[in-house]
Amino acid sequence: MEKKLTVQKITPNLWFDKNGEEAVKFYVSIFQDSRIGRVTHYTKEGFEIHQMPEGTVMTMEFQIEGQEFVALNAGPVFTFNEAISFVVNCSSQEEVDYYWNKLSEGGDPNAQMCGWLKDKFGVSWQVVPTELTDLLQDKDTARVSRVTNAIFKMKKLDIGELRKAHGGI
Repeated sequence: MEKKLTVQKITPNLWFDKNGEEAVKFYVSIFQDSRIGRVTHYTKEGFEIHQMPEGTVMTMEFQIEGQEFVALNAGPVFTFNEAISFVVNCSSQEEVDYYWNKLSEGGDPNAQMCGWLKDKFGVSWQVVPTELTDLLQDKDTARVSRVTNAIFKMKKLDIGELRKAHGGI
């Protein structure tokens, strides 16, 4: 009996112009726990609609840190914007720096603030220290205000500076 493939209930589908395969390889190179899954290709059928040469990658399934995604090469009809972003939770400043530097490579890390960046494919990411939520949930509203004010002055988040703001230093 053939093994049945289990499919994640909800899977983000990322619409790329023609560079979905390049994007998937880029993301998989950054995250240690990642892999490329099934790949489909365009056939000659429907060319008048999709305008993709036969054999071009249509979809690529991939997984990052246990999260399934699909990349779709479907032309320039839609583009990414900040309404959707992916949060990368980091346990240390070294992790923040690593993901910030890797994901912003060729992109625009200065286009956004508060830990957000846009990669070279136009996808928005939030590189965030996990400690931030604790700092923002403090019952002392003055501490929360200082941390929030510090965040608004940063592009890449700096855990040391956030801790200083929290402590009133």
